[in-house]
Amino acid sequence: MAEILVPDGTPVKLQVTQTLNSTHAHRGDRLDFAVVKDVTVEGRTVIRAGTLAQGSVVKVEGRRLLGMGGQVVIQLDSVQLVNGEKVKLDGRREFKGGSHTKLMAEGMVLAGLIYLPAAPALLMTHGHECTVLKGSEVTASIEGNLRVQPATLVSAPERDSTLSELIPFLPPRVLDGQGREGDMMNLLFIAREDDFRQVFADAGWVEADKMKPTLFWHLIWQRRHYAKLPMDNFYAFGRRQDLSYSQPDPTCVLTRRHHVRIWKTDYEVNGVPVWVGAATHDVALQFQKRRLWMTHRIDPDVDAEREFIAKDLMKTDLVIRKEYLPSAVPVFQARTTTGEPFHSDSRVLLLELSQAPAPSMAGIQSPARAPRWFHRSAFK
Repeated sequence: MAEILVPDGTPVKLQVTQTLNSTHAHRGDRLDFAVVKDVTVEGRTVIRAGTLAQGSVVKVEGRRLLGMGGQVVIQLDSVQLVNGEKVKLDGRREFKGGSHTKLMAEGMVLAGLIYLPAAPALLMTHGHECTVLKGSEVTASIEGNLRVQPATLVSAPERDSTLSELIPFLPPRVLDGQGREGDMMNLLFIAREDDFRQVFADAGWVEADKMKPTLFWHLIWQRRHYAKLPMDNFYAFGRRQDLSYSQPDPTCVLTRRHHVRIWKTDYEVNGVPVWVGAATHDVALQFQKRRLWMTHRIDPDVDAEREFIAKDLMKTDLVIRKEYLPSAVPVFQARTTTGEPFHSDSRVLLLELSQAPAPSMAGIQSPARAPRWFHRSAFK
């Protein structure tokens, strides 16, 4: 039988298997990466999902003066094929910590206007350290053309509508910016983005604002009525949430709210994107000494919030499938990033959404519907 050609540049999707940062990492440190999708060529699996690839840290810079953040550059080196042959990979990714350069420049201008000799002192400002989070995604490619005997490979499985490929690589919990584990990933959605937004809108949820410098002005201006209060950024797959939805309590908008953070994955089921979510119920405000900041305390029964969201979305008649899936890594007892305990039965709830019906009367707009949590009495 003729050899199978694995062409130069064949992509390989991977995830970093451990968190590292610019304070403790060193050039030359060896790293492992997990292949997250089967690599197939001509109906044969060349590299199995779950295979560990090897790489290294090729550059590290700590926090620097002039407000510049730290930097870590990682590189992929090799991976093993199904037949045991090791092949070279070509791929690297650069990670950077937050920079204060713009803030430093603005501070120097202000200091110069007030007291010019003080301005140069701001050049000593450091940026943030760089943290490479576990689960961060990296795409490498096979280096050079490979010719492989098909008998040494395995037949690629036919794609179906199961989520068996995703579940092993679904992070069981989200991370904060320093890599501490927090809330459980307890929801999966199969939906097109427009339908995804539609179902939450129809159920009366609002999309939370993103963190921005004008946050304090919103708080001062709207006070207890600020229904779109931003959520802290959590991370999965190395990136912050793509969407955040909340349903505040009308009697105490700032302190109590149902909410969920959502990430889009690279996976699809029958051509429809898969999303993952971490849902918790904020029940009170509390002061966090470590960060000198106000945070929310959550209901420790996170399964109750999972069920609340499912019940709420199913009222829209856009949910066509509901199924419980086991978490790849069981989470029965754990703590949030702020140290609060929570508990779960360790199941992930899958909700598949139907395509929202198109408007029946083109060109005629109906008035916007207020969220179901909205009551005028709450804003008097």
